[in-house]
Amino acid sequence: MSDKLIIFDTTLRDGEQSPGASMTKDEKVRIAKALEKLRVDIIEAGFPIASVGDFEAVQAVANTIKDSTICGLARALDKDIDRAAEALKKANSARIHTFLATSPLHMQMKLRMSPDEVLTQAVHAVKRARQYTDNVEFSPEDAGRSEIDFLCRVIEAVIDAGANTINIPDTVGYKLPERFGRLIATLRERIPNSDKAIFSVHCHNDLGLAVANSLAAVLNGARQVECTINGLGERAGNASLEEVVMAVRTRKDVFSCQMDIDTTQIVPCSRLVSGITGFPVQPNKAIVGANAFAHESGIHQDGVLKNRETYEIMKAEDVGWNENRMVLGKHSGRNAFKDRLQQLGIVLSSEEELNAAFSRFKELADKKHEIYDDDLQAIVTDTLAVEKEKVKLIALKVCSETGEKPYAQITLNLDGQEKSGHAEGSGPVDATFKAIESIVYSQSHLLVYSVNNVTNGTDSQGEVGVRLEREGRIVNGQGADTDIVVASAKAYLNAINKITNVMERKHPQAPSPV
Repeated sequence: MSDKLIIFDTTLRDGEQSPGASMTKDEKVRIAKALEKLRVDIIEAGFPIASVGDFEAVQAVANTIKDSTICGLARALDKDIDRAAEALKKANSARIHTFLATSPLHMQMKLRMSPDEVLTQAVHAVKRARQYTDNVEFSPEDAGRSEIDFLCRVIEAVIDAGANTINIPDTVGYKLPERFGRLIATLRERIPNSDKAIFSVHCHNDLGLAVANSLAAVLNGARQVECTINGLGERAGNASLEEVVMAVRTRKDVFSCQMDIDTTQIVPCSRLVSGITGFPVQPNKAIVGANAFAHESGIHQDGVLKNRETYEIMKAEDVGWNENRMVLGKHSGRNAFKDRLQQLGIVLSSEEELNAAFSRFKELADKKHEIYDDDLQAIVTDTLAVEKEKVKLIALKVCSETGEKPYAQITLNLDGQEKSGHAEGSGPVDATFKAIESIVYSQSHLLVYSVNNVTNGTDSQGEVGVRLEREGRIVNGQGADTDIVVASAKAYLNAINKITNVMERKHPQAPSPV
């Protein structure tokens, strides 16, 4: 058994299926570059047949990334596999990942196929994918609730057909660690040709056990873990990449495998994904939460001062926590600004984007004394969002006084035309959102409003996330500014632009094979 543990990141595919976490092509490329810098082995970039936008995003990632293998998801259908192959055509290293459900419930109720039909279709799909690449992964969807004898039959057949990675998904987060680990061991023991494929796992977090199940699988011979940054994903999310990686790295006495991950890139990657998707990281989140290495208890503080290992099993700097201060200010030049972005792995695609981001940097430097790398990430995310929007903020005036009804007056640019509106509200943010709606009439409903500080201090940028829903479609919007009301307006407008302009994506697992 190999001692290499392959890290397969599916933030751009399964992570994007979180309601409101939809990413643009450029945002996917930015995250893919960060994952490449993290030295992730495989990046699942999307589901090419879901939409034109998804195809173009996978294609863009495949054309850009050189050091990681790029994977495209496909149902066990010829049209899906052909589309994935087309998107991955120029990838330096490509993988096609095809799947088909094998549990009695899914076969009967969703696929409406007999077990023999599923077996035949699975084999055909793998052979089709092998026409394009010798790197083929097969997933028996809902393997955790599949009958063991049939699961063994399917896996043996697809390995014979050419699948060299077999992924065992706990699709609905149903399994318990001991039993899931035993399932992996049983499959490896019972399937005659199991030694010809790498066994992988893809665990969901419905019972909060995704990481535990993944680690149990590794202990029983799995040598690929499918995971996401910050545990992003459908419903309760996926196995968290940072938790899996640091558990294996920290407990070398238990896990006899090695990884190529550069752990110092974990926190920067986490913050980038959080900023782009608008899903904040909870403070007590393991590894990447703001409090992950904080000590308030006097006993803990005393122990850490005497010997760090009394209360810390990892070094904060090993996962990317540090001051990371950018020694630039309002007198710094454009080249110094550009150089620091490149050091952070941020490469803007045009001079116009660089100029816009530099202008935002200058504005921020006039407002706060010290600029941090987190500020830069927020500046770039905010700038790129605004540059591509059809509805833009021109001016905002808000009045909030004790005993008086808050009032907002706003001016927007709608496709080149300036329009103004005003409204009262229960607070300045509420008044601002109502003023925006008096102009755009989006007919959307606000589901979530959240505020996070980018760095520390009262002069910190505030990062606002909003989630809007209209006719069943859910989107997230983000905005950043030292003025929290302005940041709120930017976030709301960012969501409005998405809900009115982004093409509807199909869910990869919605249609049944035909």
